[in-house]
Amino acid sequence: MSDANGTNDDTESDDDFDTGLLEEELRQAAAVLDPLPPALLQSAVDAYALHDLDARVAELTFDSLVDALPVRGATDAPRLLTFTAGEVMLDVEVTEQGLIGQVLPPGPVRVELLGGPQPAAALTADDMGRFTAGTAPSGPFALRLRTGDDVVVTEWLRV
Repeated sequence: MSDANGTNDDTESDDDFDTGLLEEELRQAAAVLDPLPPALLQSAVDAYALHDLDARVAELTFDSLVDALPVRGATDAPRLLTFTAGEVMLDVEVTEQGLIGQVLPPGPVRVELLGGPQPAAALTADDMGRFTAGTAPSGPFALRLRTGDDVVVTEWLRV
């Protein structure tokens, strides 16, 4: 029934409507009914890596999954990675417990762990260029190094 102002007393106000819940339900329905193709997701991740167009890309020069000789009896061996970009070298060890790395030449470096659409996790490098992350990446990841005016981004890898 309408009152003198022409409003309906029987309806709930807009303040009672939970838009967050509706958005989540729509996301879940879209994921089931119209899932994102894997190739499109990979393209989006690759495009995201280009948002620092002035950054130098560090080339993967060593990957223990490809380049190392297997050790008999070794289980759950850490993955060792080496990236190079000009004079900058980055060594990274990926384990189930997290990341351990070192930037050479050592100096003040800000390291960011990129994980796709998630916000970058800031890691602190010490005076020797060493840094750690307490959790291992769960999907595609890359590292961004900021040394003064220079920005270096590694290739994207899967754990």
